[in-house]
Amino acid sequence: METHQLLINLILYGLLPLWGISGLADWFFHRASDIEHTSGLKETMIHSLMGIEMAIPIVLCLLFYVNVGILLICIAAWIAHELVAHWDVTYTSPLRNITIWEVHAHNYLATLPLYLLMLIMVINWDVTIKLFTLDWAGQFEFRRVETPHGSPTYLSGYLTFMAVVCVFPYFEENLRCIRVYLKQRADLK
Repeated sequence: METHQLLINLILYGLLPLWGISGLADWFFHRASDIEHTSGLKETMIHSLMGIEMAIPIVLCLLFYVNVGILLICIAAWIAHELVAHWDVTYTSPLRNITIWEVHAHNYLATLPLYLLMLIMVINWDVTIKLFTLDWAGQFEFRRVETPHGSPTYLSGYLTFMAVVCVFPYFEENLRCIRVYLKQRADLK
């Protein structure tokens, strides 16, 4: 197997699932810290925002050929994710205890997107060169990949995996926080 394919397999079967597992671990720590009664709805909405910020480039890179446009979206999403992650910890740390284990999960959640971005840039080195030399002509169309990355069922399997380990748990966290927020507002009236 060539290095190019080994790197793609590392992304598909190593780093992307690890990012999802790290998100699930973080959800367990939020639950244990009683997030709905401490930092509440605002923090859980920040978490949802960070998930969406990373989901967009992941799905784009799985469905489309990487070009300058998609690479720019990936870079912008990573920068936005970093800024929002900083906002998250700045907002949350005075309101609830962030355990060392949660910090450890955050380390993965913060660094894996950077590693993914760097690997995507290496795998698509010709596009990376075009990005930095401003050779952007014809580099903004969304062209679907003919052969799906991984196995023919990888995308559906990965999306199902992410739904189970991230989307459903964080949706549940959102609901818990919304319920407590609405109850607190009703109690104030």
